[in-house]
Amino acid sequence: MEILCSLLCNWDEWVAADRLMKHTEENAMKQQSLDKRQGVDKSSKSGHSIQTKPKCSSDAKADKEDLKNTVAKGKKRKSNSGVEDNSSIDKLVKIQVPSTLKQRLVVDWEFVTQQDKLVKLPRSPNVNDILTKYLEYSSKKDDIMTDSVGEILKGIRCYFDKALPVMLLYKKERQQYYELVLDDVSPSTIYGAEHLLRLFVKFPELLAYVNIEEETLIRLQQKLMDFLKFLQKNQSTFFVSAYDGSRGSEGGR
Repeated sequence: MEILCSLLCNWDEWVAADRLMKHTEENAMKQQSLDKRQGVDKSSKSGHSIQTKPKCSSDAKADKEDLKNTVAKGKKRKSNSGVEDNSSIDKLVKIQVPSTLKQRLVVDWEFVTQQDKLVKLPRSPNVNDILTKYLEYSSKKDDIMTDSVGEILKGIRCYFDKALPVMLLYKKERQQYYELVLDDVSPSTIYGAEHLLRLFVKFPELLAYVNIEEETLIRLQQKLMDFLKFLQKNQSTFFVSAYDGSRGSEGGR
């Protein structure tokens, strides 16, 4: 299973730092355009209504599009020659997010983008704590698999730390990030289950473009699904019950 850890950790091999766009209004618009091209699978929406009209804005609309894309399946993409490329979609990792966790994604979106409320940071338990608890849980289930699970969790932690500022934050959360994640501070020591869940719904699209054998992909899918079941089982402990309204407006500037 070491290949899975290597796969998850090697973000820089396929998304180099000079390829990441800085967060500017112009680049945000470019990202929105790319998201729209990818399309949205409406059948994957949760049962909870998200038809509330955005209170303001193009910003809220953009965040809503991002929420939809987190549970959307990829559409066929065209290569430079204009021919549809099915290869990445054929091997798309299918991660079925439990319905109660989908509900949490929607509520999370509503608190941040509609009610100007943020998750109060630092979180306890944080992402590191949750991954450690899952390792302990897994070791009780299967002692033989403990080492391989540990390697996968290291990869998830590495992936989270690098992905958070790039794709896991709504605009209104960015000021909070800049204030709290300083110097060598790892996001996995600051953020918790709310943002970790956002990473899991991004995994299918991200892993579709990584060179990985089908057998390895299947094993990775099984591990990610098992982790989501663990999150679901412990959601009352891992997720916040209320968001902080004192910083939401500031974070949206």
